[in-house]
Amino acid sequence: MATDTATDGTVASGTGIHWRFEAVGRNVYALWGAFLLVHVVLWLTALLGDGMPLGDVTIVYRPWAQEAQYGYAFMGVTAPWVYPVLAMVPVLIPLIAGADNYVIAWLAMVTIFDVVAFAVLTARGRRRPTIAAWWWLAFLLLLGPIAVGRLDAVSVAIVIVAVVWIAARPSVAAVLLTVATWIKVWPAGVILAVVIALRRRWRVVAWGLATSAVIALLVTAFGGAAQLFSFVSQQAGRGLQIEAPISAPWMWAAALHAPGSSIYYDQQLLTFQVTGWNIDIAIAAMTPALAIAVLLVALLGVRAVVRKAPTAIVLPQLMLAIVTVLIAFNKVGSPQYVDWLAAPVILGIIMSGRRFLVPAVLVGVTAALTQLFYPYLYVQLLDLDAWMLAVVTARNIMLFVVLGWAVAALWRAGRPSRTRTTDDETAPVAGAQPWPLAGERAD
Repeated sequence: MATDTATDGTVASGTGIHWRFEAVGRNVYALWGAFLLVHVVLWLTALLGDGMPLGDVTIVYRPWAQEAQYGYAFMGVTAPWVYPVLAMVPVLIPLIAGADNYVIAWLAMVTIFDVVAFAVLTARGRRRPTIAAWWWLAFLLLLGPIAVGRLDAVSVAIVIVAVVWIAARPSVAAVLLTVATWIKVWPAGVILAVVIALRRRWRVVAWGLATSAVIALLVTAFGGAAQLFSFVSQQAGRGLQIEAPISAPWMWAAALHAPGSSIYYDQQLLTFQVTGWNIDIAIAAMTPALAIAVLLVALLGVRAVVRKAPTAIVLPQLMLAIVTVLIAFNKVGSPQYVDWLAAPVILGIIMSGRRFLVPAVLVGVTAALTQLFYPYLYVQLLDLDAWMLAVVTARNIMLFVVLGWAVAALWRAGRPSRTRTTDDETAPVAGAQPWPLAGERAD
C-alpha cells in the first residue's frame, strides 16, 4: 500500500501517475491558471447569464452606495438596515470606479478577496491546503455566478483566511471573523465553533470583543448608535422566503393551487416569500427552532471537547454542523447561503484529510443543485414549475444530509472509546500534516 510522508516539500509515494498528478496539483502555474479560468467563467456567467445573477448588485447595492454618496442615507448608521453596518464597506468600494462601472468593479473586488484567500491557502504548497484550494475552485464552479454576486462572497473569503490561520494566528483570525460577522451575521457560528473547540478560546473571545467595541465606537461617533443592531429587528419580522427549507409545504401547496397558498414579493425586503394556511405559526417558530438547533449542536461539540476528542476532528465537524444549521433552519434560505459551507469544508480538508471526503462531496452536490434553479431557471420556480420545486426540495434535503453527517460525526467523536489521554491537535491519519501548518507562528 502506498503511504504519504508527513514532511513538507515531499510527495506521496506510489505510481508514476500518482506522482505526476500530485506534482501538477501543487504546481503554482496550474493552481493560479485554474483560479483565473474559474473566475473568468464566473464573470461571464454573471454578466451574460439569464436570471439576473447580479440583480442585487445593480438593483440593491448600487442604490445603497449612491444614497450614501449623495448624503441621503447611510445604511446601518442613519437608517435601519437588514445587514450589520460593516457591510456598507464592500457596498461602497465599487463606487470608486463610478456608478456606470459599479458592476465590473464589484466583480473585481470580489475576485481580489478570492485572490487573497486562495493565496493564503496555497502559500506554503502543503498537500492538504492545496487539495482544499482545488476543492474550493470546483465548488465555486458548481455554485455558479451567485458565488460572486452577493455580499456573502466577501464574508466567505475573509472567513476562509481566518480558518486557515485559526490555530497558528488565533488573534488575527479572531479579528477577521469579527469583521466578517459585522458584514454578514453567519460567521458568528464559526466563532461559536472556535470558542467551543479551540484551547485558546479566551484569546479569540477577547480579540472579538475588542474588535466589536472599536466598530461600535466608530459607528456611535458618526451618530449611528440607534441603528447599530437594527439588522436584528429587520430580520426578526420577515416572512418565509421561497427557497427556505421550511417553505416547501406551502410552495408545493401553491403549486397544487391550494386555497390561500401563493408567492408574493416583499417590497421592503426585496424578496419573494410564500404565504398560506397557518404560515404565521411557522414564521413565529423558526427563530426559536434555529436557536434550539444551534444550542443542541453546540452541546454535542462541548461533549466531544470534554471527552478530549482531538481538536482537529471536532472543530471542522462542529463548524460545519453550526453553519449548516444556520442555513437549514433559516427563514430566508437564499441561494448564496450555500457559499457559507465552503469555509468549514476547507478547514475540514486541512485538519481532517480524508475524513472530510464525504461532506466535501455532499456540499458540492448541494452547490450544483443550487445553481440548477438559481439564477437561470428562477423564473420557472416563481411560476411554481414542478421540476424546479423538485430541485429546490432536493437541495434543501441535501442540507439536512450534510447536517446529519456532521451531527453523527460529532456524536462519534464524543464517544468514550474515542477519548485521548493527551490533547491531540493533529489529524492521526496516513499522510497527516502538522497542525498548525509548519512554519507558521503560534501567537
